[in-house]
Amino acid sequence: MNHLFKSEVTVIGSGSWATAIVSMLSTNCKSICWFINDRDRLKHIRKHNHNPDFLSYVSFKPQKLILTDNINRAIASSPVIILVTPSEYLKQSLDSLAYPMENHLVCTAIKGIVPGNNTVVGEYLHDYYMVPYKNIVVLTGPSHAEEVAMEKLTYITLASLDKSSARKVASLIRNHFVRTIISDDIFGTEYAAVMKNIYAIGAGIASGLGYGDNFLAVLLANSANEMQRFLDAIYPGQREINVSAYLGDLLVTGYSQFSRNRVLGTMIGKGYSVKNALIEMKQVAEGFSSSRCINEIAVTREIDIPIASAIYMVLHKGANPAHEISKLTKILI
Repeated sequence: MNHLFKSEVTVIGSGSWATAIVSMLSTNCKSICWFINDRDRLKHIRKHNHNPDFLSYVSFKPQKLILTDNINRAIASSPVIILVTPSEYLKQSLDSLAYPMENHLVCTAIKGIVPGNNTVVGEYLHDYYMVPYKNIVVLTGPSHAEEVAMEKLTYITLASLDKSSARKVASLIRNHFVRTIISDDIFGTEYAAVMKNIYAIGAGIASGLGYGDNFLAVLLANSANEMQRFLDAIYPGQREINVSAYLGDLLVTGYSQFSRNRVLGTMIGKGYSVKNALIEMKQVAEGFSSSRCINEIAVTREIDIPIASAIYMVLHKGANPAHEISKLTKILI
């Protein structure tokens, strides 16, 4: 490690996925800088060695952690930065950043669209922080934080235009329960990670309405085809949709008990208003805000995505969930 840096990697964020990533990194890294933008949470972790609000059963080794609420100190501390805040809070987290990031390897584990910009995080980092695409790595699943924290076997895809950058991040997270896959589809994997959250909300809505696994399988199979059409329209390229980073991530998010987006959809299907369901949720369901952004992109680019459009109508236009799902049953194949 370069002697100028105090730690091997910096993690930005303190939710469940950030907590799981810090735990995962702890198996390989001797020193991790952890930026926590909540002073009370930071103090608790420093004193008790666990996150009081997310995955509180995970214990940390204090000698491995450098905790800070100073974003400039956090970025300056490490050659590799991993961003794990919800997309809607990314601008706020980086708001006071004065330290340049363009010479760092920046990995995004955020699965959402940056509000107001309608871009995925990789594009935002390139456009607003001048990070070269070769220095950007996209980390995607299927990888629920809860299973990573429990050290369940997990396959993680790392995508970058420069595969050596992806391999560098892979070397930090690979361990006895994490296996890594390298990809160069930086845009496709990141947009797929955004879209699968929207489709998971749809699966939850259908489940809450009483539809069974037979229909959910058809819904998700059609969602995978729709996702491929969208990806091919905005970033044409050679990609196999039926692999872990695309179909695998869609399936786990659409079916798993740990999926926040599936839970949100289920609540809506059972009769909660969208507003009340969001209030009840203790964590951010990225698919909610992403659905509006993806819909705007689809409208602008004239891309036909009826499943994502139906979910958008329920979430943002007050459409009746039962009516929207019923309409989909007539067009799915």
